[in-house]
Amino acid sequence: MKKGLILAVGLLALLASCKTDTQKQEDAPEAKVKEGYPIEAINIRNVKLKDEFWLPIIERVQEKTIEFAIEKCNEEGRFDNFLIAGGQMEGTVKGAMPFDDTDVYKIIEGASNSLISAPNPQLESLLDSLVSIIKVGQEEDGYLTTWRTINPAKPPAEWVKVEEGKRWEYLAMSHELYNAGHLFEAAAVHYKATGKRNFLDIALKNADLMVETFGDGEGKIAAVPGHQIIETGLIKLYEVTGKKEYFDLAKYFLDHRGDPENHELFGPYSQDHLPVTEQDEVVGHAVRAVYMYAGMTDIAAIEKDTAYLKAVNALWDNMVTKKMYVTGGIGARHEGESFGENYELPNLTAYNETCASIGDVYWNHRLHNLTGDVKYFDVIERTLYNGLISGLSLDGEKFFYPNALESDGVYKFNQGACTRKDWFDCSCCPTNVIRFIPAMPGLIYSKTDDTIFVNLYAANDATVDLKDQAIQVSQETSYPWDGKVKLTVDPDEAGEFTMKFRVPGWARNEVLPSDLYHYANPVDENNSITINGESIDATADNGYYTVTREWKAGDVVNLEFPMEVRKVIANPLVEEDQGKMSLEYGPIVYAVEEIDNKGDFDNIKLTSNDQFQVEMQPDLLGGVTTISNDNLTAIPYYAWSNRGVGKMKVWLPTETN
Repeated sequence: MKKGLILAVGLLALLASCKTDTQKQEDAPEAKVKEGYPIEAINIRNVKLKDEFWLPIIERVQEKTIEFAIEKCNEEGRFDNFLIAGGQMEGTVKGAMPFDDTDVYKIIEGASNSLISAPNPQLESLLDSLVSIIKVGQEEDGYLTTWRTINPAKPPAEWVKVEEGKRWEYLAMSHELYNAGHLFEAAAVHYKATGKRNFLDIALKNADLMVETFGDGEGKIAAVPGHQIIETGLIKLYEVTGKKEYFDLAKYFLDHRGDPENHELFGPYSQDHLPVTEQDEVVGHAVRAVYMYAGMTDIAAIEKDTAYLKAVNALWDNMVTKKMYVTGGIGARHEGESFGENYELPNLTAYNETCASIGDVYWNHRLHNLTGDVKYFDVIERTLYNGLISGLSLDGEKFFYPNALESDGVYKFNQGACTRKDWFDCSCCPTNVIRFIPAMPGLIYSKTDDTIFVNLYAANDATVDLKDQAIQVSQETSYPWDGKVKLTVDPDEAGEFTMKFRVPGWARNEVLPSDLYHYANPVDENNSITINGESIDATADNGYYTVTREWKAGDVVNLEFPMEVRKVIANPLVEEDQGKMSLEYGPIVYAVEEIDNKGDFDNIKLTSNDQFQVEMQPDLLGGVTTISNDNLTAIPYYAWSNRGVGKMKVWLPTETN
């Protein structure tokens, strides 16, 4: 963090005439209520990455993107809005969106995740300054949406319809409850990272207002949010505080979605066309959808609610079998930022919002914590390595809002640009990347009382506390460029427990856990596992090598998942991709970009007998493995559009020799 930036933000705090509150909770910052999930993710505090793929991405966010976003928020008045709302600065609402407040919350959440992994007093001090600015904008009763406090009759966007300037009068699009949801999520993470109550108390004051305002009962408002996320935010506050009213309100919002006796329905765009337990097709705004499905999964886990579980299973099946891109992206249409019809998966006009990929990972992680089913991590891995990190440039300061699978160099798919942009009027995606990426190490491992799940492969040193012992696990690997993984297992004391090592879907001849795509060239599953140099009789049971034994210090597990170039074919019902194939190597989806193929780009084709060369090029695009032959050179999809405007394709026409 630059010293000048810290001073600038500190000055804003001074202008706010607000004393920074660094009060710590007397108890350790651990949740008062344990989640209802039988499988628990490993705290990122206990996973130290040393990985040559993921560590540079995380460091890029920590060292560049967070600072860049704070500068942008400063330039565009995000901080000013809190000061204006609190009467410490004069002016009108700044920015174009009714949810601009959430950019500040998400930056704090991402920076807090960074603090959990790597304590940084300078960054923590900066966050105290940001929290002090937020506090200024909060009304006395806990209300916190700055545009409405500043001028309730004039929202920043015309599509936020107001008549009387009342609170909550247009919940379909006012984003008052969406703002609260991101506030709650960020405050819970900040509290866990620092132990400080300054941000948490702001969130709790707002949550108490929500409990007083919404629900059944005299004087309360019967309504649901237009844009979901308050549900998961309330549940996170419930887990931190043990206050059941927060959980109850989250469930109220979900129970009454699609209930015409509760409120005037918002329709399919907001997943408010049917009760949530009756929904079985993913429709409408994709980000709203996956945030809602995550909340539904929380309810299913905590309350053992079979109706909710049946619904999320049906929704997941529909998404993965009919509405997911080969990159793991979701959301086919720019119109409404929405899912399309079944099998509607266009390439040039694909939407695939970065926020939707992030929300989908959050949802699938919950589903895995509930069931332990490998298929959820197959979706997570495909999304992570392709349609999610594609949203961030290699310099950490440019972004994709949509993630197209084809570009003609003319169509301005990215919010008015046909390449990456340094910011957006609606800047939800850049700040969502910031909140997500530093927490990525929390996906690598999970556990039960006596079992360790190794879900993703990345070089790291981790500590996993089982019920009866602590285990040190160290991974060494060049994944995703190489399928060899070495794990060293060091329990505090020799003892029996189970380790489950995930066999990636691509190594089991599955593109996705559905028939939406398949490999044109299935390979023999030559995956292997050895312990201390000896092959063991371990079959990939439900996608995991499951090993129960007495582990002792220094045990070494070697995994090998052979990689080769794979050609992918889409289901015949995906009209856009007929007569085409895409290329993969390991978990990485590839793209051909015009800058690497300056000949007759539009006539590049794949043939049935293509032979490819695979080469690591350390000086290209931050270090990538390329796929090439006489006809083409392909780069990882996530790295495209880092060298200017040009054409790109993921799906290539095929011809028969």
